[in-house]
Amino acid sequence: MITDLTPETLEEMRERAQAVYRRLEEALGLPEFGPPSPPLDELISTILSQNTNDRNRDGAFNNLRQKFATWEAVRDAPVEEVIEAIRPAGLANQKGPRIQTVLREITEERGELDLNFLYDLSPDEAYNWLYRFKGVGPKTASIVLQFSLGKPAFPVDTHVYRVSGRIGLRPERMTVEQAHVHLAQLFDPEQYGPGHINLIRLGRLICHARSPQCAICPVKDCCDYYNNL
Repeated sequence: MITDLTPETLEEMRERAQAVYRRLEEALGLPEFGPPSPPLDELISTILSQNTNDRNRDGAFNNLRQKFATWEAVRDAPVEEVIEAIRPAGLANQKGPRIQTVLREITEERGELDLNFLYDLSPDEAYNWLYRFKGVGPKTASIVLQFSLGKPAFPVDTHVYRVSGRIGLRPERMTVEQAHVHLAQLFDPEQYGPGHINLIRLGRLICHARSPQCAICPVKDCCDYYNNL
């Protein structure tokens, strides 16, 4: 937790976050979510998503599901076969062994590859259980909680981190890890999923890492970066 934020500053950030949420809802609509994936599927998919885009992630995930009948088969396959299947996601030489290690560690601890027990844990308990695995950081654990388990968590990816810093929803020097907890204070739990997705949309469509298109941004009058140009 960031201890140098006064209650007044935190409340100002929350008011700004709520204004940004409403503006993005008006400009982009609210995202529609299909049926949630099983938690183990979401976990593997999110590991594949690291340092790549959704299309490459989905291609790699679909390759795994087509080549291997079960997650047990992925766990026990020669690592070269897993690496080849997930090559579209990039960093396959790292992600392949990482996925197999996580699957083996889950099996060793639980006796099976089934994460449905996480539904019965509190959000903190489920988060902490996932976070113990190498390659499962705050973003990955939070995505599994929010989008598979239906437990409140605010995932912070590259886009969310960049956009939230530019707008002024977090202190400039706040780490990505700290931002997960901080941003969760600014939104209501039912806003976590839509807010996360719409901040990503803003980052992809308008608030680019280089040359952000501030002139057409729906939240520019709420934004520190634009107001300081």
